[in-house]
Amino acid sequence: MRLNRHPQEILVSRLYAANQDKIRDHFLRLDILSRRARFCGAISDYRILEYAKNIFRGDSMVCGASVDGQLRGIVELRGDFHSWPTTKEAAFSVEPDWQNIGIGDALFERMFAMAQNRGVRTIQMMCLKENSRMRHLATKHHTLLRSNHDAVDAVLHPYWPTLESVMKEVVGETRGYAHRLFE
Repeated sequence: MRLNRHPQEILVSRLYAANQDKIRDHFLRLDILSRRARFCGAISDYRILEYAKNIFRGDSMVCGASVDGQLRGIVELRGDFHSWPTTKEAAFSVEPDWQNIGIGDALFERMFAMAQNRGVRTIQMMCLKENSRMRHLATKHHTLLRSNHDAVDAVLHPYWPTLESVMKEVVGETRGYAHRLFE
């Protein structure tokens, strides 16, 4: 399916426990290859239901990318936000028919701004070697890539918060809130 979508149609906003049904449905719409890419291996519907149910346990932040009101991509930033120095893990998923239209970039930028604004010093991402889309996204955003037998590790080191990073998050959240008001 070839979609004719534009990046301005992508709405990225922070997700909360009230969005768990949308998150679950997004993960269930991933095909076998997308599930393997996201979870670094095969995963059943049952495990996806468990994962989605527990996504907000612990100290994690989740952002979603919606197009026409439907959640099409997710980024999770996981780790302990109460320790110093902070290291977080980021994980992305974009539904197959919605890839290559800028959703990954939009999620990456929001995740990076959120991490930067919270003093995160290191962001780690891991993907399978065959996940060329994730490797491309990481390279595009100047990450350091390290390869081992089956996986590629990507490491980012955000700077301290800037006016630009704070404004990206504030404007994005305001836009998401306004959109939810008028849905």
